[in-house]
Amino acid sequence: MLHCDAMTEFSEPAPARHWLAALRRGLRRRCPACGQGRLFDGFLRPSPCCTECGLETGAFRADDAPPYFTILLVGHIVVPLVLVLERAASPPFWAAAALWLPLTLALTLLLLPRVKGAVIAWQWAAGIRG
Repeated sequence: MLHCDAMTEFSEPAPARHWLAALRRGLRRRCPACGQGRLFDGFLRPSPCCTECGLETGAFRADDAPPYFTILLVGHIVVPLVLVLERAASPPFWAAAALWLPLTLALTLLLLPRVKGAVIAWQWAAGIRG
């Protein structure tokens, strides 16, 4: 059984946390504190705590922010591509659907855990819990 050292982390004054390094670690789905431990147990379920440093990562709640930011990113990637292709080639509907639906799904599944990791890392860097 893992023991999380979360209580000692917030009982003393928190050391300065570099938020950009934490975001990079979160995007890699790693612990925002040490960068070594895995942030998630599954696809999107946060680990209860980091196996390397003991940070209680399960206490951070990302809620609706990761899907929102993922939709924002995927939309800003896919929509301009759709518009450029439509203007340049005007493919039939079935061809456009065969291209854009899988691309949108793949981008969403690729970005969602990384965005959630970045949100959790930002929360850690800002000292926000629960």
